[in-house]
Amino acid sequence: MRKKKADAQIAEEADMLPEYDFSGKKGVRGKYYQSYRQGHSVSVRHEDGTVSVSHFKLEDGAVMLEPDVRKFFPDSRAVNATLRSLIALIPAKRRVGAKAA
Repeated sequence: MRKKKADAQIAEEADMLPEYDFSGKKGVRGKYYQSYRQGHSVSVRHEDGTVSVSHFKLEDGAVMLEPDVRKFFPDSRAVNATLRSLIALIPAKRRVGAKAA
Protein backbone atom coordinates (compact mmCIF):
# COMPACT_ATOMS: atom_id res chain seq x y z
CA MET A 1 0.00 0.00 0.00
CA ARG A 2 2.80 2.43 0.89
CA LYS A 3 4.65 1.62 -2.34
CA LYS A 4 1.62 2.67 -4.41
CA LYS A 5 1.38 5.95 -2.52
CA ALA A 6 5.11 6.63 -2.99
CA ASP A 7 4.90 5.77 -6.70
CA ALA A 8 1.95 8.14 -7.15
CA GLN A 9 3.85 10.95 -5.42
CA ILE A 10 6.92 10.39 -7.61
CA ALA A 11 4.76 10.44 -10.75
CA GLU A 12 3.08 13.65 -9.60
CA GLU A 13 6.42 15.33 -8.90
CA ALA A 14 7.74 14.24 -12.30
CA ASP A 15 4.81 16.03 -13.97
CA MET A 16 5.60 19.31 -12.24
CA LEU A 17 8.16 21.26 -14.23
CA PRO A 18 10.52 23.71 -12.50
CA GLU A 19 8.90 26.72 -14.18
CA TYR A 20 5.64 25.89 -12.37
CA ASP A 21 7.03 26.92 -8.99
CA PHE A 22 4.08 28.17 -6.95
CA SER A 23 6.01 28.43 -3.69
CA GLY A 24 6.83 32.14 -4.09
CA LYS A 25 4.49 34.96 -3.14
CA LYS A 26 4.39 36.54 -6.59
CA GLY A 27 0.73 35.76 -7.25
CA VAL A 28 -2.23 37.79 -6.06
CA ARG A 29 -5.18 35.82 -4.74
CA GLY A 30 -8.47 36.79 -6.35
CA LYS A 31 -6.87 39.09 -8.90
CA TYR A 32 -9.29 38.06 -11.66
CA TYR A 33 -12.24 37.08 -9.47
CA GLN A 34 -14.62 39.91 -10.44
CA SER A 35 -13.82 39.79 -14.15
CA TYR A 36 -14.26 35.99 -14.15
CA ARG A 37 -17.71 36.35 -12.61
CA GLN A 38 -18.66 38.85 -15.32
CA GLY A 39 -17.49 36.49 -18.07
CA HIS A 40 -14.23 35.93 -19.82
CA SER A 41 -12.73 35.02 -23.17
CA VAL A 42 -10.03 32.50 -23.94
CA SER A 43 -7.91 32.95 -27.05
CA VAL A 44 -6.06 29.95 -28.44
CA ARG A 45 -3.30 30.55 -30.97
CA HIS A 46 -2.89 27.60 -33.32
CA GLU A 47 0.29 26.53 -35.09
CA ASP A 48 -1.15 27.55 -38.46
CA GLY A 49 -1.39 31.17 -37.26
CA THR A 50 -5.14 31.23 -36.67
CA VAL A 51 -6.68 32.25 -33.38
CA SER A 52 -9.89 30.82 -31.96
CA VAL A 53 -11.73 32.73 -29.26
CA SER A 54 -14.20 31.14 -26.85
CA HIS A 55 -16.42 33.25 -24.60
CA PHE A 56 -17.47 31.96 -21.19
CA LYS A 57 -20.05 33.40 -18.83
CA LEU A 58 -21.32 32.19 -15.49
CA GLU A 59 -24.58 30.44 -16.38
CA ASP A 60 -27.90 31.75 -15.05
CA GLY A 61 -28.54 30.12 -11.72
CA ALA A 62 -24.88 29.24 -11.22
CA VAL A 63 -23.41 30.17 -7.87
CA MET A 64 -19.74 30.61 -7.09
CA LEU A 65 -18.86 29.64 -3.54
CA GLU A 66 -16.16 31.41 -1.57
CA PRO A 67 -13.22 29.14 -0.61
CA ASP A 68 -14.11 29.06 3.10
CA VAL A 69 -17.64 27.87 2.28
CA ARG A 70 -16.57 25.50 -0.50
CA LYS A 71 -14.59 23.26 1.86
CA PHE A 72 -17.90 22.24 3.50
CA PHE A 73 -19.68 21.48 0.22
CA PRO A 74 -17.84 19.02 -2.03
CA ASP A 75 -20.51 19.00 -4.74
CA SER A 76 -23.89 20.36 -5.88
CA ARG A 77 -25.77 17.64 -4.04
CA ALA A 78 -24.36 18.83 -0.69
CA VAL A 79 -25.22 22.46 -1.42
CA ASN A 80 -28.77 21.64 -2.52
CA ALA A 81 -29.43 19.37 0.47
CA THR A 82 -28.30 22.09 2.87
CA LEU A 83 -30.34 24.81 1.17
CA ARG A 84 -33.43 22.57 1.17
CA SER A 85 -33.05 22.03 4.91
CA LEU A 86 -32.81 25.80 5.42
CA ILE A 87 -35.87 26.40 3.24
CA ALA A 88 -37.79 24.06 5.52
CA LEU A 89 -37.02 26.44 8.41
CA ILE A 90 -38.58 29.43 6.63
CA PRO A 91 -42.19 29.97 7.76
CA ALA A 92 -44.69 28.62 5.20
CA LYS A 93 -46.22 32.09 4.72
CA ARG A 94 -42.89 33.52 3.52
CA ARG A 95 -42.17 30.49 1.28
CA VAL A 96 -45.48 30.88 -0.58
CA GLY A 97 -44.75 34.55 -1.20
CA ALA A 98 -41.28 33.76 -2.49
CA LYS A 99 -42.64 31.31 -5.06
CA ALA A 100 -44.99 33.92 -6.50
CA ALA A 101 -42.17 36.46 -6.99
